[in-house]
Amino acid sequence: MAIEVPIPFDSIPLLAALRKDDREALAPLCRIRGYEKGETIFREGDPADRIHFVVLGRVKIVKAAGGRDVILEILGPGEPVGAVAVFERKPFPAGAVTLEGTSILSIPEREFFHLIETRTEMMRRLLAGLTYRLIMVNRRLADMTGSAEYRAARLFLTLGDRVGTVHDGGGVFIPMNLSRQEIADLIGTTLETAIRLMSRWQKDGIVMTEKTGFIVPDVKGLRTLTTD
Repeated sequence: MAIEVPIPFDSIPLLAALRKDDREALAPLCRIRGYEKGETIFREGDPADRIHFVVLGRVKIVKAAGGRDVILEILGPGEPVGAVAVFERKPFPAGAVTLEGTSILSIPEREFFHLIETRTEMMRRLLAGLTYRLIMVNRRLADMTGSAEYRAARLFLTLGDRVGTVHDGGGVFIPMNLSRQEIADLIGTTLETAIRLMSRWQKDGIVMTEKTGFIVPDVKGLRTLTTD
């Protein structure tokens, strides 16, 4: 059930740049809903009738490919979910499933576009933010090339940049408890390959698996796996 809470515009980069009057006009359209871990926000092929933003928690974007699911992206607080499909007015090209307890801010597509069509500056600011999202999606697609080890190295480097924190023992800690299957889905490989790779990395001290996430002791060393 939707709940009435203050709209966290400042924590959502795509909306943070809006002027005060634009925020006031948009606020009545916004609704925040809580999801438990593993709940589906929308499925691949569903009509993109709402634009969504992560307020709290994390969401995986999943697409069926060759009889198996591939995780295209993991989104965290402040990031839009399915925004490109909404702006293109096409069905969602992939599904969205929560990785943990998550709060989602949603805006109905029809009312959203009616509002921005009457506010030129608001549209300009939103499109600028959406362009950045397209760049990030294209970068993620580029990371899906190369060997499984290369793709895994790119994945953990990206996660380290986005959500990593300095670890007490040195290196970077990534506070995301991903299963081996989720890692396999993220890098587009089999579960067996992901298990072998992560076991070897654990033994070699490249990426260490902990109960609450991963430790990358030597980021520069991990980066060498992504160079020719």
